[in-house]
Amino acid sequence: MTESKAMILGCGGLELTDEERAFYKAERPWGFILFARNISEPNQIVDLVAGLRDCVGRPDAPVLIDQEGGRVQRIKPPLVPSYPPARAIGEIYSKNPDNGLRAAWLMARLYAFDLSAFGINVDCLPVLDIPVDGGHDVIGNRAFSNDPHTVTRLGREAINGLTAGGVLPVMKHMPGHGRAMVDSHLSLPVVDAALDELAASDFVPFTALADVPMAMTAHIVFSELDPDHPATSSKKIISEIVRGKIGFDGLLMSDDVSMKALSGDFASKTDAIFEAGCDVILHCNGVMGEMTEICAHTPVLQGAAADRAGRVVSLFTDADDADETTLRAEFDSLVAANMSLV
Repeated sequence: MTESKAMILGCGGLELTDEERAFYKAERPWGFILFARNISEPNQIVDLVAGLRDCVGRPDAPVLIDQEGGRVQRIKPPLVPSYPPARAIGEIYSKNPDNGLRAAWLMARLYAFDLSAFGINVDCLPVLDIPVDGGHDVIGNRAFSNDPHTVTRLGREAINGLTAGGVLPVMKHMPGHGRAMVDSHLSLPVVDAALDELAASDFVPFTALADVPMAMTAHIVFSELDPDHPATSSKKIISEIVRGKIGFDGLLMSDDVSMKALSGDFASKTDAIFEAGCDVILHCNGVMGEMTEICAHTPVLQGAAADRAGRVVSLFTDADDADETTLRAEFDSLVAANMSLV
């Protein structure tokens, strides 16, 4: 089989163009990611997902989506139910930890029911960032809590719920996005916290959940760690913090390389991301000119990165035999009992 290239790519619309098909067949991305622009109705989603996999000749190719609930829910009603943001689960936990943990598992397990029906096998969840007072709302209620131990416990249940349903998680945004004062989609955040402070808070969930098979980086400069490079393109942060202090040895993907936090042309950004030690580059918007430039600078998966990617694919398994109707009723009951929180 032809080797895959170390990239996850988006596509432009509801169905693949002839240009996209030819491009993906030639460039062989390891995986794909879907956004709201790719979503219309059930058969269309199933056909698009199958078409993407057909291009690379791999029926187990990862197809990712951001399905968090709240304001980050790419597939919306009436295709799937509307889900509360992660913070609502954290509020349930604050009143009754057992109920909160169960709600986190249930919501993720229900996501797996939803996504599996369309052939989507990876959810970019959980958000393990720890927001701080005064921080930008780009994370906000996407986080379970401002307490790292609460985030850790609820994050673990979300991971377990997804995997029980045969969908793999991607924890984000390593080593922590919660202190950002600006939106990294629009500009580059700079965090001045000292290493000890970061280790006592921001790193805690990632360290505790370092066994998760995939993680996504943060486009943030940590000035006390590397004042010159955001974490995504910082060899020091990836080597000493992500791989070292946090102890993560899974597949590390960049956050979206088209976000405005990263400067330079796509060739230089791509080179910097791989030189820093990311395993896979993520490009989301489906713009062909950008993808072409990125692909020209993206290597085939090899060495440790190939091993990690292979480990991910080996973890794709069938779902448990849980009854969706029963679990959905239980989740709805838990949320209804806390309606003021949603």
